[in-house]
Amino acid sequence: MDDDVLRRAHPDLSLGALDRKMGIRVLEASADRVVATMPVETNTQSFGLLHGGAMASLAEAVGSWAAVIHAGPGRTVVGVDLSATHHRSAREGVVTATADALHRGSSLATYEVVVRDEQDRRLCTARMTSFILAPRPAG
Repeated sequence: MDDDVLRRAHPDLSLGALDRKMGIRVLEASADRVVATMPVETNTQSFGLLHGGAMASLAEAVGSWAAVIHAGPGRTVVGVDLSATHHRSAREGVVTATADALHRGSSLATYEVVVRDEQDRRLCTARMTSFILAPRPAG
């Protein structure tokens, strides 16, 4: 299902190994917006709280997928900046990350990513910027 959502948006996209280990599920995917969920239970730090690195990884994933969709087939996208502010954490349930386009240019794409808990409380606000490489010449 998750790979299908991504592939409908871009033929080369699918979940990576880390995305699968973290239990990420993609609900919506377009160049303007990507929405995905992740369970808290398997992504906690030693005190039982949702790990900040897990939220940052989720933010980078949804922002990167949106940038790849924006760039289109045949283009390579690399992340160049991720900034995340953690407002609160969670101990259980599922969190939802939404990446919304801030800038979609020919060489840079920037997304604001908000991670929320099941009570719609903001846990994390991130900004993800990707560099879009020029397509390689054939041959």
